[in-house]
Amino acid sequence: MWMKACTLIGNLVVLEPLSLDHVPALSEAVMDGEGWRLWFANVPSPDKMADYVQTAMKAAKQGDIAFAVRVKQTGQIIGTTRLYNVDSTNRRLMLGYTWYAASARRTGINTECKLLLLTYVFETQHAIAVEFRTHFFNQASRTAIERLGAKQDGILRQHQIMPDGSYRDTVVYSIIASEWPAVKRHLYTQVTSRCRIQREFNVL
Repeated sequence: MWMKACTLIGNLVVLEPLSLDHVPALSEAVMDGEGWRLWFANVPSPDKMADYVQTAMKAAKQGDIAFAVRVKQTGQIIGTTRLYNVDSTNRRLMLGYTWYAASARRTGINTECKLLLLTYVFETQHAIAVEFRTHFFNQASRTAIERLGAKQDGILRQHQIMPDGSYRDTVVYSIIASEWPAVKRHLYTQVTSRCRIQREFNVL
């Protein structure tokens, strides 16, 4: 397989391969913010967390990699993220299925997660492109993706049928290999600044 299961360690977080051992902690984390209640989000409810993790682990056997996100300072599990739709022939993949406990948002955790994952796929695995997809109405997700430095490729209209029967328009973004050095500098600056603030004020 092109992508290899691995543990990625940063200053703020540790990304570790997702397993059933993470289910209790993830079930607790998702209660913080109750993200599954957002009709446009793909976030599991606590009672569906085990199925969510099992599905991710099954996909990992086909070359995808799902991670649990652990806060390095506290050891707390606060969410998940995933490398999926891995195309080893064309060295392309998607980065998504990302959600965090509400308390972890706007802390620098997402930025460092993306820095770790993108460094791995571009510099270790020599990816040509990484794609991001989100619901047209998920403005928070769109803003976060654009803040990374990804560029919008287009919108897939009526791309999926949501659980409530509505149609999802999917916004597609990507970062290509030639853009990675500039994106990396941008993300590194953000993470460094966040780590400095945390050291000064001793906050997450």
